Amino acid sequence: MVKIRLKKMGRRHAPFFRVSVMESRCPRDGKVIEEVGYYNPIEKDESKQIVLKADRILHWLGQGAVATETVANMLKKAGIVAGK
Repeated sequence: MVKIRLKKMGRRHAPFFRVSVMESRCPRDGKVIEEVGYYNPIEKDESKQIVLKADRILHWLGQGAVATETVANMLKKAGIVAGK
């Protein structure tokens, strides 16, 4: 099963996350199928905090990929998918 989830980067006390499409059995920082954006919680400017490739995310969701809860909330906040 393919999932869209966060991959932790950065260093201690300065987290940085990549939004990645990966096989669900891979470890968190394991092999990636495709990078579809990033999330930088330290960034002061909210417009630069979350950067996503909407067309690629919609492609993977159409192929049957499932977003994790955290990524699904990010997609709703960015307006890529409709929320409940």
